[in-house]
Amino acid sequence: MAVSGPAQDTGTQEEWRTRVLADPGLVLDDPELMRALVLTSERAMGGNIVDLRGMAMERLETRLQRLEETHRAVIAAAYENLSSTNQIHRALLRLLDADRFEGFVLDLGGPVAEILGVDAVRLVLESVELGGSLGKLDTILRVRKPGFTEHYMSAGRPAPSRPIVLRQGVPPSSGPYGEVAADLRSEALMRLDLGKGRLPGMLAMGSEDPHRFKPGQGTDLLAFFTGTFERVLRRWLS
Repeated sequence: MAVSGPAQDTGTQEEWRTRVLADPGLVLDDPELMRALVLTSERAMGGNIVDLRGMAMERLETRLQRLEETHRAVIAAAYENLSSTNQIHRALLRLLDADRFEGFVLDLGGPVAEILGVDAVRLVLESVELGGSLGKLDTILRVRKPGFTEHYMSAGRPAPSRPIVLRQGVPPSSGPYGEVAADLRSEALMRLDLGKGRLPGMLAMGSEDPHRFKPGQGTDLLAFFTGTFERVLRRWLS
Protein backbone atom coordinates (compact mmCIF):
# COMPACT_ATOMS: atom_id res chain seq x y z
CA MET A 1 0.00 0.00 0.00
CA ALA A 2 1.38 3.45 -0.91
CA VAL A 3 2.45 5.68 1.94
CA SER A 4 1.15 9.25 1.93
CA GLY A 5 0.80 12.14 4.31
CA PRO A 6 3.31 13.58 6.81
CA ALA A 7 5.51 10.48 6.80
CA GLN A 8 5.99 10.72 3.04
CA ASP A 9 6.70 14.48 3.24
CA THR A 10 9.31 13.84 5.96
CA GLY A 11 10.97 11.22 3.81
CA THR A 12 11.08 13.58 0.83
CA GLN A 13 12.58 16.36 2.94
CA GLU A 14 15.23 14.02 4.36
CA GLU A 15 16.09 12.81 0.87
CA TRP A 16 16.40 16.40 -0.40
CA ARG A 17 18.48 17.37 2.65
CA THR A 18 20.83 14.43 2.09
CA ARG A 19 21.25 15.36 -1.58
CA VAL A 20 22.02 19.01 -0.79
CA LEU A 21 24.55 18.07 1.90
CA ALA A 22 26.22 15.68 -0.54
CA ASP A 23 26.21 18.24 -3.37
CA PRO A 24 25.78 21.89 -2.20
CA GLY A 25 26.05 23.00 -5.81
CA LEU A 26 22.40 22.06 -6.26
CA VAL A 27 21.59 25.18 -4.24
CA LEU A 28 24.63 27.39 -4.77
CA ASP A 29 24.48 27.15 -8.57
CA ASP A 30 20.81 28.12 -8.73
CA PRO A 31 20.53 31.97 -8.61
CA GLU A 32 16.75 31.97 -8.06
CA LEU A 33 16.97 29.48 -5.20
CA MET A 34 19.80 31.42 -3.55
CA ARG A 35 17.86 34.67 -3.89
CA ALA A 36 14.83 33.09 -2.22
CA LEU A 37 16.97 31.85 0.66
CA VAL A 38 18.53 35.29 1.15
CA LEU A 39 15.11 37.01 1.15
CA THR A 40 13.82 34.50 3.70
CA SER A 41 16.88 35.18 5.87
CA GLU A 42 16.33 38.94 5.63
CA ARG A 43 12.67 38.61 6.69
CA ALA A 44 13.67 36.46 9.64
CA MET A 45 16.19 39.06 10.85
CA GLY A 46 13.73 41.96 10.60
CA GLY A 47 13.77 45.20 8.68
CA ASN A 48 16.12 47.08 11.02
CA ILE A 49 19.10 44.75 10.46
CA VAL A 50 21.49 45.37 7.60
CA ASP A 51 22.28 42.06 5.92
CA LEU A 52 25.89 42.47 4.80
CA ARG A 53 25.90 38.98 3.39
CA GLY A 54 22.96 39.80 1.17
CA MET A 55 24.64 42.98 -0.08
CA ALA A 56 27.85 41.08 -0.76
CA MET A 57 25.91 38.43 -2.66
CA GLU A 58 24.22 41.04 -4.85
CA ARG A 59 27.58 42.57 -5.70
CA LEU A 60 29.08 39.17 -6.46
CA GLU A 61 26.09 38.34 -8.63
CA THR A 62 26.54 41.59 -10.58
CA ARG A 63 30.24 40.91 -11.05
CA LEU A 64 29.48 37.36 -12.20
CA GLN A 65 27.04 38.65 -14.81
CA ARG A 66 29.65 41.10 -16.10
CA LEU A 67 32.26 38.34 -16.26
CA GLU A 68 29.87 36.11 -18.19
CA GLU A 69 29.13 38.91 -20.68
CA THR A 70 32.86 39.57 -21.12
CA HIS A 71 33.47 35.86 -21.55
CA ARG A 72 30.83 35.61 -24.28
CA ALA A 73 32.25 38.69 -26.04
CA VAL A 74 35.78 37.25 -25.99
CA ILE A 75 34.58 33.91 -27.38
CA ALA A 76 32.59 35.66 -30.13
CA ALA A 77 35.63 37.75 -31.08
CA ALA A 78 37.83 34.64 -31.15
CA TYR A 79 35.40 32.82 -33.46
CA GLU A 80 35.18 35.86 -35.73
CA ASN A 81 38.97 36.13 -35.90
CA LEU A 82 39.26 32.42 -36.67
CA SER A 83 36.67 32.73 -39.42
CA SER A 84 38.51 35.71 -40.94
CA THR A 85 41.80 33.81 -40.79
CA ASN A 86 40.26 30.88 -42.63
CA GLN A 87 38.93 33.27 -45.30
CA ILE A 88 42.38 34.75 -45.87
CA HIS A 89 43.99 31.31 -46.11
CA ARG A 90 41.38 30.05 -48.57
CA ALA A 91 41.75 33.16 -50.74
CA LEU A 92 45.53 32.83 -50.86
CA LEU A 93 45.36 29.13 -51.69
CA ARG A 94 43.07 29.97 -54.59
CA LEU A 95 45.59 32.50 -55.91
CA LEU A 96 48.46 30.05 -55.51
CA ASP A 97 46.58 27.51 -57.64
CA ALA A 98 46.60 29.78 -60.71
CA ASP A 99 48.77 28.41 -63.54
CA ARG A 100 48.58 31.54 -65.73
CA PHE A 101 48.79 35.26 -65.00
CA GLU A 102 45.43 35.82 -66.67
CA GLY A 103 43.79 33.30 -64.37
CA PHE A 104 45.55 34.81 -61.37
CA VAL A 105 44.11 38.25 -62.10
CA LEU A 106 40.61 37.08 -63.03
CA ASP A 107 40.38 34.97 -59.87
CA LEU A 108 40.76 38.19 -57.87
CA GLY A 109 37.45 39.51 -59.13
CA GLY A 110 35.67 36.16 -58.95
CA PRO A 111 36.38 33.36 -56.45
CA VAL A 112 38.73 35.42 -54.27
CA ALA A 113 36.23 38.27 -53.92
CA GLU A 114 33.51 35.77 -53.00
CA ILE A 115 35.71 34.06 -50.40
CA LEU A 116 36.61 37.39 -48.80
CA GLY A 117 33.02 38.62 -48.87
CA VAL A 118 33.69 41.80 -50.84
CA ASP A 119 31.89 43.20 -53.87
CA ALA A 120 34.84 44.46 -55.92
CA VAL A 121 38.57 43.73 -56.10
CA ARG A 122 40.92 45.73 -58.31
CA LEU A 123 44.64 45.38 -58.92
CA VAL A 124 46.40 48.64 -59.79
CA LEU A 125 49.83 48.68 -61.43
CA GLU A 126 51.66 51.92 -62.13
CA SER A 127 53.44 52.39 -65.44
CA VAL A 128 55.09 55.24 -67.34
CA GLU A 129 53.59 53.92 -70.55
CA LEU A 130 49.82 53.61 -70.51
CA GLY A 131 48.87 51.02 -73.08
CA GLY A 132 45.57 50.17 -74.69
CA SER A 133 43.02 47.53 -73.83
CA LEU A 134 44.04 44.55 -71.72
CA GLY A 135 41.20 42.37 -72.95
CA LYS A 136 39.56 40.27 -70.24
CA LEU A 137 41.91 41.71 -67.63
CA ASP A 138 40.40 45.19 -68.04
CA THR A 139 37.67 44.32 -65.56
CA ILE A 140 40.16 43.69 -62.73
CA LEU A 141 43.56 45.12 -63.68
CA ARG A 142 44.06 48.88 -63.83
CA VAL A 143 47.19 50.51 -65.24
CA ARG A 144 47.74 54.02 -63.92
CA LYS A 145 50.41 56.68 -64.18
CA PRO A 146 53.15 56.93 -61.52
CA GLY A 147 51.99 58.47 -58.26
CA PHE A 148 48.40 57.23 -58.52
CA THR A 149 48.70 54.78 -55.62
CA GLU A 150 50.07 57.33 -53.15
CA HIS A 151 47.59 59.99 -54.25
CA TYR A 152 44.56 57.72 -53.99
CA MET A 153 45.49 56.10 -50.69
CA SER A 154 46.26 59.45 -49.06
CA ALA A 155 43.05 60.96 -50.50
CA GLY A 156 45.12 63.74 -52.06
CA ARG A 157 46.64 64.89 -48.76
CA PRO A 158 50.31 65.89 -48.68
CA ALA A 159 51.08 63.44 -45.83
CA PRO A 160 52.23 59.96 -46.91
CA SER A 161 49.57 57.29 -46.66
CA ARG A 162 49.78 54.17 -44.49
CA PRO A 163 50.54 50.77 -46.06
CA ILE A 164 46.92 49.72 -45.43
CA VAL A 165 44.04 52.18 -45.45
CA LEU A 166 40.48 51.38 -44.39
CA ARG A 167 37.82 53.99 -45.00
CA GLN A 168 34.10 54.52 -45.42
CA GLY A 169 32.23 56.52 -48.01
CA VAL A 170 31.55 56.29 -51.72
CA PRO A 171 34.85 55.92 -53.64
CA PRO A 172 35.43 58.63 -56.27
CA SER A 173 34.67 57.82 -59.88
CA SER A 174 38.34 58.48 -60.66
CA GLY A 175 39.30 55.53 -58.49
CA PRO A 176 40.05 51.97 -59.62
CA TYR A 177 36.52 50.51 -59.47
CA GLY A 178 34.98 51.98 -62.59
CA GLU A 179 31.19 51.97 -62.92
CA VAL A 180 30.58 49.95 -59.74
CA ALA A 181 32.14 52.70 -57.58
CA ALA A 182 28.70 54.28 -57.00
CA ASP A 183 27.48 51.06 -55.31
CA LEU A 184 30.38 50.81 -52.88
CA ARG A 185 30.30 52.27 -49.36
CA SER A 186 33.65 51.22 -47.86
CA GLU A 187 37.03 50.08 -49.07
CA ALA A 188 40.34 48.54 -48.04
CA LEU A 189 43.46 49.73 -49.86
CA MET A 190 46.78 47.89 -49.69
CA ARG A 191 50.01 49.27 -51.10
CA LEU A 192 52.06 46.68 -52.98
CA ASP A 193 55.85 46.65 -52.98
CA LEU A 194 56.75 44.97 -56.25
CA GLY A 195 60.49 44.95 -55.71
CA LYS A 196 63.53 47.05 -56.44
CA GLY A 197 63.34 49.04 -59.65
CA ARG A 198 59.57 48.64 -60.00
CA LEU A 199 56.84 51.18 -59.40
CA PRO A 200 54.44 50.41 -56.54
CA GLY A 201 51.01 48.91 -56.99
CA MET A 202 47.78 48.76 -55.04
CA LEU A 203 45.17 46.17 -54.23
CA ALA A 204 41.73 47.68 -53.65
CA MET A 205 38.74 45.91 -52.12
CA GLY A 206 35.34 47.60 -52.13
CA SER A 207 32.15 46.65 -50.30
CA GLU A 208 28.54 47.77 -50.49
CA ASP A 209 28.41 47.43 -46.70
CA PRO A 210 29.48 50.77 -45.12
CA HIS A 211 30.70 48.91 -42.01
CA ARG A 212 32.76 46.25 -43.82
CA PHE A 213 35.87 48.43 -43.71
CA LYS A 214 36.32 51.40 -41.40
CA PRO A 215 39.14 53.18 -39.56
CA GLY A 216 40.09 51.57 -36.28
CA GLN A 217 39.64 47.98 -37.42
CA GLY A 218 42.56 45.60 -37.08
CA THR A 219 44.70 45.12 -40.18
CA ASP A 220 46.92 42.19 -39.15
CA LEU A 221 45.18 39.69 -41.43
CA LEU A 222 45.14 42.12 -44.35
CA ALA A 223 48.85 42.76 -43.80
CA PHE A 224 49.50 39.01 -44.00
CA PHE A 225 47.37 38.75 -47.14
CA THR A 226 49.20 41.70 -48.71
CA GLY A 227 52.66 40.32 -47.93
CA THR A 228 51.83 36.96 -49.48
CA PHE A 229 50.08 38.53 -52.47
CA GLU A 230 53.12 40.73 -53.16
CA ARG A 231 55.45 37.76 -53.28
CA VAL A 232 53.21 35.83 -55.68
CA LEU A 233 52.72 38.89 -57.93
CA ARG A 234 56.47 39.55 -58.10
CA ARG A 235 57.02 36.09 -59.50
CA TRP A 236 54.41 36.61 -62.18
CA LEU A 237 55.87 39.98 -63.17
CA SER A 238 59.39 38.60 -63.36
